[in-house]
Amino acid sequence: MKLKQKTKINAKIKLENIFLSYNNKKTYVLKDISFSVFSWEVLSIIWVNWSGKSTLLSILSTLLKPTSGDIVYENMNYKDIKNIDDFRKNNIGFIFQFHYLINYLSVKENINLANEKASKEEIFDLLKLLGIQNLIDKYPNEISGGQRQRVAIARALINNPKIIFADEPTGNLDSKNSLNVFELFKTLANIGTTIIVATHDKSLALLANKIYEVKDGKIE
Repeated sequence: MKLKQKTKINAKIKLENIFLSYNNKKTYVLKDISFSVFSWEVLSIIWVNWSGKSTLLSILSTLLKPTSGDIVYENMNYKDIKNIDDFRKNNIGFIFQFHYLINYLSVKENINLANEKASKEEIFDLLKLLGIQNLIDKYPNEISGGQRQRVAIARALINNPKIIFADEPTGNLDSKNSLNVFELFKTLANIGTTIIVATHDKSLALLANKIYEVKDGKIE
């Protein structure tokens, strides 16, 4: 599978004055968040516990609606997207700290869950990009933690998404594999994929093009 070059645009995602509150606006989880994420770059969001990091990622990835404010994807306001599920499926990939692979399915079958039309050849080529093509018929309990995480990355890439959200993607990896994952993110950014990574590891965050810190619901 050859990952497709994306069309270069000015801004992939733009947040404008995002607020999120609970308890009838008595408790604000996010407060006046505004920034742009451009295509062709990797953005790291570093955070402290209970800072609103997961909430911010959920809003960025269309899983959660803010109380107020606007999110613009390319030139489309999220409020104008008629079928958000289709938009998410066609444009967004997710990578999590825990791989969430299904143990009774092979590597190929786990990836096919994200795209049932993907052929074995396409999956093999994608796994080759990640250096694990020999694992295509293995099961999650037969491979290492670092290999499982790379399978999860392949699953996120199989639809050739324009945007990837990675929530602590290296949390269960050693330093060598963590660096390999970030190098892969930079490679993907070079073909036009926007990468947004949430991490508590500041040394890895420094490898990104931009770094934002979320603290007490605000960008610092």
